[in-house]
Amino acid sequence: MRNSRLVIHPDPSQTQYQLLSPEQAGWELLHFGARRMSQGKVWSFGTQESEFGVVVLGGTCSVRSSRGQWPLVGRRPDVFSGMPHSLYLPRHTDVEIQVLSAELDLAYGWCNAEDDHPPRLIRPEQVTVEIRGGGNATRQINHIIPPGFASQRLVCVEVYTPSGNWSSYPPHKHDQHQTGENGEILEADLEEVYFYKLDRPEGYAIQRIYTADRGLDETLIAGNDDLVLVPEGYHPVVSAHGYTTYYLNFLAGSAQSLANTDDPAYAWVKGTWTEKDPRLPLVTLEMEAGGDAS
Repeated sequence: MRNSRLVIHPDPSQTQYQLLSPEQAGWELLHFGARRMSQGKVWSFGTQESEFGVVVLGGTCSVRSSRGQWPLVGRRPDVFSGMPHSLYLPRHTDVEIQVLSAELDLAYGWCNAEDDHPPRLIRPEQVTVEIRGGGNATRQINHIIPPGFASQRLVCVEVYTPSGNWSSYPPHKHDQHQTGENGEILEADLEEVYFYKLDRPEGYAIQRIYTADRGLDETLIAGNDDLVLVPEGYHPVVSAHGYTTYYLNFLAGSAQSLANTDDPAYAWVKGTWTEKDPRLPLVTLEMEAGGDAS
């Protein structure tokens, strides 16, 4: 379903080629944007009442802010060529990002916050890599702003799904806040975006979003630079044969958590996983050309 309200297509004529507000999404907290800029260009903004996560998808930049300076941020030319550099910025921070490479591709998510946490440059070697699932549901997860990170609400991961594989599988949801007897979070109520990149421009992924009562039940086609909204429900993904699918998830909601519940109709699949897909990991520190951010 190419024209679903849950898919936002990019506007390549604009520097900021993706932009999502809570009002547009029909939820309360999470904003998202992505932009491309050429060498020497500067983007200045203030975080105001929000905490902010910036992920360098490709290219390099320098960052000056009222909370600190980072003269070299970024290294990979694109998301399929290395691990991410990212920034976490608290409320009331003035920021200036200048492009150093020929082109810079950035994605960023933000949400309202009441608490302040220290700004932080997240280097590639600080990103935890998880190979999750099994068989043709194996995928790579790079934890950028994971649960337990010093943020109030924001969570951010990037996910690589090889040709023909499934991810976010078995289907899971996080649309109700539930706690156990000891207060542990069993499921968080989270707003989520999937921001897609494909290793070839004609590639695509298929994503289903559905609730148990089928009040919401859509099957979506996601292309390069598309943004998919997950307001509620289960939301599995499959990568078209021959193509590697990348997506960046930003989430915000009732807790700084990824606690979720599997669809009980499909949870049994986990018991069949006896081995990992040997193609993973798809991106590593070793594939990057040298240098480190400071």
